[in-house]
Amino acid sequence: MAWKLALHTGSLGAKPLDLALQVARETGWDAVELRYVDFTRLLEAGKSASEALELVRASRLPVAAVGVERGWFYAEGEERKRLLGIISQVSGWAAELGAPIVMSPCDPQPGDLQEAAASLRAAGDIVAGNGQTIALELNTNLVQFRTLRQVRELLALAAHPNVGLLVDTYHIQRTVGGLSDYEDLAPGEIAYFQYSDVPAGPIEPPSDTFNRLPPGQGIVPFAEILPILTAKGYTGYLSYEALNPAAFERDPFEVSSEALAASRTLG
Repeated sequence: MAWKLALHTGSLGAKPLDLALQVARETGWDAVELRYVDFTRLLEAGKSASEALELVRASRLPVAAVGVERGWFYAEGEERKRLLGIISQVSGWAAELGAPIVMSPCDPQPGDLQEAAASLRAAGDIVAGNGQTIALELNTNLVQFRTLRQVRELLALAAHPNVGLLVDTYHIQRTVGGLSDYEDLAPGEIAYFQYSDVPAGPIEPPSDTFNRLPPGQGIVPFAEILPILTAKGYTGYLSYEALNPAAFERDPFEVSSEALAASRTLG
């Protein structure tokens, strides 16, 4: 099948949102994935939320997902209120832009799984009002939520229809995940999909998690993974998230064009 490809704005570094949208549009991506920071930078510069949303709409690019700030699993008091408020705010922005997914990384600090599940249910209730799913991303540098198995255990405990699994090829490969990680997923279990390639050889800080490559330049077996996605019934966007300071320093149009050309070879 011909996959719908989205450019994650983080793949261009800290470029202003207007430039990131121009790059994605002019280089031919099907959609974009936006970060919470894309909006907060505009707000801090004196723009209103309405102006930020109009900037996105003017690009005429579909929005695959909008990200939120992490840390809400175990937050308490005013901090919990603030972070859940961000989820509500982002869900509203996503609704105005027609984005079906609110994306969130898992918490960096470990905690009680029942407490995290309760937070997932609260977040799920928020996005359900806009008919969205909040998709949770594992991270290879975490302790509690660094594997698909760990995130799936949390999702099963939460048991909320508007909270789902974000599958990311980079993090799965980094945790020495194999094709069985993808094959074990149930049909319909994948809420959202991000991708980039992993370099061959050892990975050491400070490049750790900031060395992501276009598909075909590393060791991720995309030719085997994508048919599994099809078999599992996933029909959403594939979002290219490739954090790499070397790419951030290059011309963003060239970086975007090269990544899209490599991605188009996926199927």
